[in-house]
Amino acid sequence: MKAYVFPGQGAQFTGMGKDLYENSALAKELFEKANEILGFRITDIMFEGTAEELKETKVTQPAVFLHSVILAKTLGEDFKPEMVAGHSLGEFSALVANGALSFEDGLRLVSQRALAMQKACEIKPSTMAAVLGLADNIVEEVCASIDGIVVAANYNCPGQLVISGETSAVEKACEAMKAAGAKRALLLPVGGAFHSPMMEPAREELAAAIEATTFATPICPVYQNVTASAVSDADEIKKNLIIQLTAPVKWTQSVQQMIADGATLFTEVGPGKVLAGLIGKIDKEAVTANA
Repeated sequence: MKAYVFPGQGAQFTGMGKDLYENSALAKELFEKANEILGFRITDIMFEGTAEELKETKVTQPAVFLHSVILAKTLGEDFKPEMVAGHSLGEFSALVANGALSFEDGLRLVSQRALAMQKACEIKPSTMAAVLGLADNIVEEVCASIDGIVVAANYNCPGQLVISGETSAVEKACEAMKAAGAKRALLLPVGGAFHSPMMEPAREELAAAIEATTFATPICPVYQNVTASAVSDADEIKKNLIIQLTAPVKWTQSVQQMIADGATLFTEVGPGKVLAGLIGKIDKEAVTANA
């Protein structure tokens, strides 16, 4: 079975999408429509901007979404997903690709999500850190032992888990992770604590936008970050999408479930090859490709 996977924040690079824009009339039309919807020329930043400009959350999230979704649309008849999944932000790309969301509604939600997350990041100092070389349960136990808010946020692959929370609590947790035997525990250059209780204000704001948006029955199941299982019911998809902001990304578990359900080829659609690399670490037999 063909599985298509969509990357999240962090996959962006200067020049992303420029070749699509220049070589496909459909891509050009969709990029220009995106500029209108967003109210600024995101294409200028994507094609010519600096790494710093691209790193702004309000730019990064729509940019990665647009690259992924427009690339999927230019595949035409070759794009026949039997299952989809996206990492964090990538879940919105996956939902447009499988027909649950329109291109326009998906972009509006991603833009609102980015702005809401940016605001939540400014309320209190918060951050994320990558922990390498520790079992998931040890990471969870260490987080639970720390005073303050720090939680497991991204289950990326065995031996690579990202934690998220208040800056002071994350820093303490990093020291405790090293003491527990982690190969590395390092702070990430991010603006805040995504997928943690620190995102509650953003979750409330995004919930209203998601509830007001029409979702259709998708053409194939989406393996959502929150459940790591196949979902096809539009109402359930909405509910999980709202929970996603404050809940962990169960990427390892999602990929394992997709393989158990018959996935034979994972094609990454979007900038970079981050997910293909993670999938190879989750299952050494998995076959991956890039769109």
